[in-house]
This record gives sequence, C-alpha cells and structure tokens, in this order.
Amino acid sequence: MSAAERRRFLAPLALAQFICSFAGSNMNVMINDITEDLDTTVTGVQATITLFLLTMAILMIPCSKLTDRWGRKRCFTLGLALYGVGAVLSAISPGLGVLIIGNSLFEGVGTAFLIPPVYILTTLAFSDLTSRAKAFGLISGMGGIGAAAGPLIGGVITSGISWRAAFIFQALVILTIILLSRRIVDPLPADPTRPFDAVGAVLSAVGMFFVVFGILQADNDVVLMLVLLAAGAAFLGGFFLYIRSRERSGREPLLSLALFRNRASNLALVTQNMQWLLLMGTSFTVAVFLQTVRGYDAIQTGVIFTAATLGILGSSLAAERLAKRYAQKGLIGAGFVVTAAGIVLLLALVGASSRVVAFAPGLLLIGIGLGVMLTPSVNLVQSAFPEALQGEISGLSRSVSNLGSSFGTAIAGTILVSDLASGNGTYVAAMLVLAAFAVVGLIAAIRLPAPARPRPAGAA
Repeated sequence: MSAAERRRFLAPLALAQFICSFAGSNMNVMINDITEDLDTTVTGVQATITLFLLTMAILMIPCSKLTDRWGRKRCFTLGLALYGVGAVLSAISPGLGVLIIGNSLFEGVGTAFLIPPVYILTTLAFSDLTSRAKAFGLISGMGGIGAAAGPLIGGVITSGISWRAAFIFQALVILTIILLSRRIVDPLPADPTRPFDAVGAVLSAVGMFFVVFGILQADNDVVLMLVLLAAGAAFLGGFFLYIRSRERSGREPLLSLALFRNRASNLALVTQNMQWLLLMGTSFTVAVFLQTVRGYDAIQTGVIFTAATLGILGSSLAAERLAKRYAQKGLIGAGFVVTAAGIVLLLALVGASSRVVAFAPGLLLIGIGLGVMLTPSVNLVQSAFPEALQGEISGLSRSVSNLGSSFGTAIAGTILVSDLASGNGTYVAAMLVLAAFAVVGLIAAIRLPAPARPRPAGAA
C-alpha cells in the first residue's frame, strides 16, 4: 500500500473515531446553555451524555458480530447514517426527551455500528507491528484528540453560534466521512449464514445497562443503586454461563471465551477501560466545575482543554517512534504515571489559584499520558488474535473502552454534582477517585507480560 493509498484508507476511519469521541465530550461545555434552553438540570444533561456512552458500550459487541454477517463496509455506512440522523434530531430537539433520542440513542447506536469496522479494517489492512502501530496511533490519537478537543470546539461553536450548531457540525463531518469512505473495499466477503446470538446480546446489554444506571443512582437512592448493581451482576453472570453452555454445545456464542484466555489481552483491556474512564471522567469533572462553580462560559471552559488536546496530539504523533524504541508494556505504564501526576496537579492547583490557567499544567500532563498509552493498549489487544476473531475482539475492545467512558462520566460526575454548592469539596472528591483508578490502571500495566526476547541466531 503506497503512502497516498494509506492516507486515503485511514482518513475516513480516523475521522470517524474522532467524531464519535468528540460527541462524548463536547456536550460538557454546553451544560449551562442546554439546561437553560431546554429547561432541564445538570443531572439531566449528565444522564444524556452517560446514556450515549452506555448505548455504545452495550451494543458494541453485538454490532461487531454483525460485521461478519452483514459486512464491515455496510455496517460502517449504516452506522454513519444513523449517527447523522441522530445529530440532526439533537440539533432541532425541543426538549430533553428528543435530545436523548437523537444523541443517546441514534448517535449511540450509529457509533456502535461504525466503530468496530474501523478497527477490524485497520487490523486486516496492516499486518506488521510497526505499520499497524502507526495506523492505530493515528486512529486512537484522533479518538483522544476528539475527546480532548470536544470541549474546545464545542465551546467555540456554542459561544459563537449556539449549542445546536455543534450537532450540525457533527452531521457535516459525518457527510464528509461518507464521501471519503466510498473507495474503501471490504477485504473479506460478508457471510449472511453466520449465526447471531440474540439471547447473549440481550443478557450482556441488560447487565451492563443496570450496572451503569445503578452508579447514576448513587446520589439519589443507595438501596436502588445496590439493587441495580446486583441485577446487573446477575445478568452478566448469566451471560457468561450462557455463552459457556452455548460454546460447549458447539453453537457460536456472542463472544468466544477464548478471548479471555490471553493474559496480555485481558490486562490490556483493563488498561483501555481505565484510560477512557480517566479521559472522560476528567473532562466532565473539570468542565462542569469550571462552569457551575467558577462561573466560566462555554468558550472559556473549552479553551483550557487545549492543553489536553495538545498533549494527546503530540504524544500520539510520536506513537510510531515510541513503538520502535520502547516496549508497549513500558509505554502503558509510563502513560499512567504521567496521567496520575496530571491529576495530582489538578488537585494541588485548584485551591492555589482561582484563575482558569491553573488547570492547564494538569490537563497537559493528562493529555500526554493518555496519548502515550492509547495506541499500545489497542495494539496489544487487536494483535493478540487471528483474523477469524477480529470481529469479536474489536467489539469487546471498543465495548470495554466505552464502558470506561460511561463509568468515568457516571462515577466522577455523580460525585461532583452531588453537592456543587460545596465549592471545591466534591471536585476534590471526584478527582481523588479518578486518581485511584489511575493506580488501578498502573497495576494492570505492571502485570502485563514482558515482551518476548528474540532468540540468538543459531540457537536450538
């Protein structure tokens, strides 16, 4: 594949990852505008954002399986179409209900269809570690930039025009992707006879929904939260028992248990979950705090996230060079250390200065740390399995990442909005929880198996 062909192939895929990640964070700076325009609350907007991320997470695995049955290119195009409809609906929504239908449901379902093909097509197109790392670096980097730049772009559009114009922007980007992706060819034929495990899809979706919805109830009703978490755990437990039984009987399950027998992949999935939890949790916490407690408007809030965007952009652009010089395990571990340092700075400076610029050093470090480790984690997971399992592992990988995004917004957001009147109090509590998750990610990175050393020439 020539350099020009490579650019044409990756451009629509990277742009698709960008806009889906952008959608998860750009609403953070519109909260005041949306609550006033639609006569709703911060909690209502938080629920809309979380449901968008959750819809992606619970449908990512089923939709990844459908890529084998319907074809990767067809699912990609279908996802773009659904997303575009959702963006237009969100732009014209008269109330929170229509916004949830457009943003949380249509955009969420569209993303679940279009993201697995992005990673499957990339894995199939690039076979060697270096070129695949470079391709994943571009795509993952654009995802990280989309999430980090979401507040900035959303803030500029909201302040200059309206929060509704930000959804029109998304629709225009989707139209551009559709035009750019016309020449993408699916390297594998669709298999309409491929079985689809509908029962497994329902069990996994309901289980994940109850878990995240339960977290959202933490500030309202602790008993209800515990009931929902228990129900979610029961459904997920039933899901694993069901797919094990289905696999033992010789029928194809929604998710092969073989995916969980690879230690490196399992730990890399944990690091993916923690990375997106930290990115989206930090984005929501800082954005809401600046608007509701410090009184900054959308553009002022968005501008400060330029620091995180620059950090992710710089470290993502260096992904190929870093992959050649350092082991992926080391890069992931270093990323969590830098990210944790960024969170510490955000905590240390919030009380030292009331100026918005005090948030820049911490956000910059978080951006650098996340940019360093996003690509190695994806590469470890995708490269651990053969082509036959790429559909499943891509869906699992994206589902785990989006669950992390949901957890970040739900957990940190719920702590933050529980008592905004306390000033710095709930902000500090939310950031301390995020710091604890950074430690969890670091522990998982340390436990990753060391890379195999090449055997000397002539060794037996």
